Amino acid sequence: MLLTISHTTVYSYDAPVSYALQRLRLRPCNNRQQQVLDWSVGIEGGRVEVSYIDPYGNNTDLVSMDDAGAELRITAQGKVETVDTAGVLGFVNSPVPMWHYRQSTALTRPGEAIRDLAAGIDLGGGALAAMHALSGVIHDRVAYEPGATYAQTTAEEALAGGKGVCQDHAQIFASAARLAGIPARYVSGYLMLDDRVEQDAGHAWAEVWLSDLGWVGFDVSNEHCPDERYVRIAQGLDYTRAAPAAGMRQGSGNETMIVSLQVQQ
Repeated sequence: MLLTISHTTVYSYDAPVSYALQRLRLRPCNNRQQQVLDWSVGIEGGRVEVSYIDPYGNNTDLVSMDDAGAELRITAQGKVETVDTAGVLGFVNSPVPMWHYRQSTALTRPGEAIRDLAAGIDLGGGALAAMHALSGVIHDRVAYEPGATYAQTTAEEALAGGKGVCQDHAQIFASAARLAGIPARYVSGYLMLDDRVEQDAGHAWAEVWLSDLGWVGFDVSNEHCPDERYVRIAQGLDYTRAAPAAGMRQGSGNETMIVSLQVQQ
């Protein structure tokens, strides 16, 4: 499937900013699930200071804002050819050791609710079946409700509250899988929706490492494995390691962020 994507983020400030730096993960990589045919990241109101591949294999750009600027516009766009692998990314070489993906983070640290969830994971029928079952349980227990959580909501808080979005679903899944001894990570990217082109934000799902398959993805929010409608951008232990954009600034002005995203065939 040929997907065309246009993703614009505009940061505006009501007073000039003396210094601002954004870390962008907006450049997809080639893998067995996708081939990038054309891609660009345009910057208005700033410049790319350095580009590199981070330890998780993510293409990363550090972007500084123009001196005394009041607006930074970032546009990522291009075409990606995708195939359906039933969610199986497979065996991918990585400098990150597998034990690293069994670690918890501030956002995925388990509490009582996640420990109870993980206690119900039954590996007797195989890890793949157990992960499908885990995805279904989280989908049933955590209703998809935009606005119920925010970027720094932990997996434990979202599960205990029973509401969240794709970020929360992915982090709950990863946290519980790690308690069962299965390496897991968070994936950010895009999903072509069947009912609309315009979207408010990107998408997120989780992956686990299974010894016989390699990395396998689970989209808890939609209760299925990623197929040809998905484009992956970045991966990491949690949202903060795979966020499309994250930054810091100096200045007292208030910040407004507007996101425009179109994903279509």
